[in-house]
Amino acid sequence: MEPTRLLYMEDMAALEGTATVQEVVDLEGKTIVFLDQTLFYAQGGGQPYDKGSITTDSATFEVEEVRYMDGMIKHIGHFTSGRFASGDAVQLHVEPVRRALHRRLHSGGHVVDLALKRLDIPWIPGKGYHFPDGPYVEYAGSLGDQDRDALRAEIEKACNDIIAENITTRIEFVDADELQKRGFAIPPTLAPGKPLRIVYYGDFGVPCGGTHVSELADLRSMTIRKLKPEGGNIRVAYDVER
Repeated sequence: MEPTRLLYMEDMAALEGTATVQEVVDLEGKTIVFLDQTLFYAQGGGQPYDKGSITTDSATFEVEEVRYMDGMIKHIGHFTSGRFASGDAVQLHVEPVRRALHRRLHSGGHVVDLALKRLDIPWIPGKGYHFPDGPYVEYAGSLGDQDRDALRAEIEKACNDIIAENITTRIEFVDADELQKRGFAIPPTLAPGKPLRIVYYGDFGVPCGGTHVSELADLRSMTIRKLKPEGGNIRVAYDVER
């Protein structure tokens, strides 16, 4: 099979589309659908997978989990009616409420990155966790003897000031050489074979394969819940207005 084209990296707002079935596999009690292209986000980079359905006139497949492996997207779930055959043209339907929240949470993590840059706080970004049950981003750095409540409030204000500017998100695909020329390292969480893409909020860019809001005003507001030392790093726990 050919690698799956990741449509969600090209259009982060698209929730409906078409694809062609490459193969349907039953494995260990699960059904896996492989397509030539997909709008369904595969879990990774701190963002959860999409859910939704894949349909034809005679079959419906409920997508319960989406995973990326060796260039292929695995749509994992079950048929509620009919069954696909290789070569079938199908309709893709991404569940909108789940995707919208995940886009906002992921974008919020990068707004924290931008807020720290504007505040000249020299923490080095590390991993992010953009799940609804307690999103956070971690940084290499030190809190020192700073007043944590005052610093938390300062970061929160900077985040909401950025949101108020309603910056438009844009994306740019690059190769590894161009990424390094621009001063970026390839993210260690990036799965081999995935396209390299920079997500820009204005002139602030971050290499990222996740989904993001089109305009930062979509976040409405943010809170910084806590600043916490965590295993030699600093964990910035945040949330977006729900």
